[in-house]
Amino acid sequence: MANLLELHGQAMTEFDRRVRAVRLDQWALPTPCDRWDVHDLVNHLVAEQLWVPHLLAGGTIEEAGGRFGGDRLGEEPLATWEIAAREARTAWLHPDSLERTVHLSYGDTPAEAYLREMTFDLAVHTWDLARAVGEDEKLPPELTEPVLEWALARRDLFGSSPLFGGPVPVADDADAQTRLLALSGRRV
Repeated sequence: MANLLELHGQAMTEFDRRVRAVRLDQWALPTPCDRWDVHDLVNHLVAEQLWVPHLLAGGTIEEAGGRFGGDRLGEEPLATWEIAAREARTAWLHPDSLERTVHLSYGDTPAEAYLREMTFDLAVHTWDLARAVGEDEKLPPELTEPVLEWALARRDLFGSSPLFGGPVPVADDADAQTRLLALSGRRV
């Protein structure tokens, strides 16, 4: 499998490119995520990035309270994304970040597993954002293939999780991106 930190960096870059393409009149457009418009989707990813430094430093959900909840985008959504993404990426690039344990809502988790989840979420939501605002939906195979490999090993989560729609069928010869999106309930 590709170097996880590099894979995460690529997923961040792909999402960042789509955020930068959002025009002022597109923030209220619907996305493939039920009940989320573009603003809500980007806000979700910003909030996820805001959690990273806190969790990698050993912080808990309880200690954070509501600090990372609600509307985090404010008046400058792009600037807010840039700062949150930079701080999260800096935390991940700390030399021992992948050796740590993070305290997530579902229990203590190796930081490496948390980073894989974050990379998956960034990759799938990059497509969601691109689809919503009419940008390039194609993700690089060197990103989608290892993320799909990780997701397939956890396929049971996708049928039972309230976070994703149930998997949708695709052709046997579908590319990695199509299979990844279908696994997470997206119709390409």
